[in-house]
Amino acid sequence: MRSVVVTGASTGIGWAIAKFLIGRGYRVFGSVRKQADADRLMGEFGTNFTALLFDVTDEAAVLAAARKVREALGGETLAGLVNNAGVAVAGPVLELSVDDFRRQMEINVIGPVIATQAFGPLLGADPSLEGPKGRIVMISSVAGKNGNPLSAPYCTSKHAIEGLSESLRRELMLFGIDVIIVAPGAVKTPIWSKAEQIDLSVYQNSPYLPALNKVMAFMMKLGETGLPAERIAEVVFEALTAERPKVRYQITPDRMRHLMTATLPKRVVDRIIAKRLGLLPQG
Repeated sequence: MRSVVVTGASTGIGWAIAKFLIGRGYRVFGSVRKQADADRLMGEFGTNFTALLFDVTDEAAVLAAARKVREALGGETLAGLVNNAGVAVAGPVLELSVDDFRRQMEINVIGPVIATQAFGPLLGADPSLEGPKGRIVMISSVAGKNGNPLSAPYCTSKHAIEGLSESLRRELMLFGIDVIIVAPGAVKTPIWSKAEQIDLSVYQNSPYLPALNKVMAFMMKLGETGLPAERIAEVVFEALTAERPKVRYQITPDRMRHLMTATLPKRVVDRIIAKRLGLLPQG
């Protein structure tokens, strides 16, 4: 039985990946931040799931979890590491607190770096382990190739993941470890429903408030119309198991819209988005 580590397994994409892999005969080590989630997932998934209790920004806790996984592997390699844990921070760059921006980068960028350093040796960088080399799957986003107003922290973090993955893939060729990006569009996950919990009161006197309200409403709609998380899990499975995987998989619910965004001149896209959100100069 091969084993895979999935970060951020409590809900959404991570939960769907864990369920899918277990259904295909894998053992999954899934990270959660709360003991209650660990207990729930072990009840839902059974004996082929092991909960790892850590926050991806806590290097000591992640390293301790890696030692636990190493012991469970019994001298064999890990089949995969899925760097999935993440959050989405919204707000105008001119007014967003630096601490909020920093938290976005710590979780979405530094977190995967910490996890990769901790679990990378188990994928085959440690020559003492036996078995096939493992793979790293980085969960990016269509936002990794595009920038959306009032979502700069999230877009910035996903652009960073794209660059990290590209560089890491070439570095890890030395050990035969592949790095593959999976970049979904909107997915039906709790990350969007959390948009309504964002406190906009700090922006009551901001010229961005009308646009922020439109963005929040749009994010809520994405939570209803996005791709099922199971679709992302299927693609992650392909990335982990295909004989010749792509370096990047992009999955979107509305391919035409993303095709237009990618092919139209940037200034044209700027004006379309600005007009919809009310971000064009007034008067």
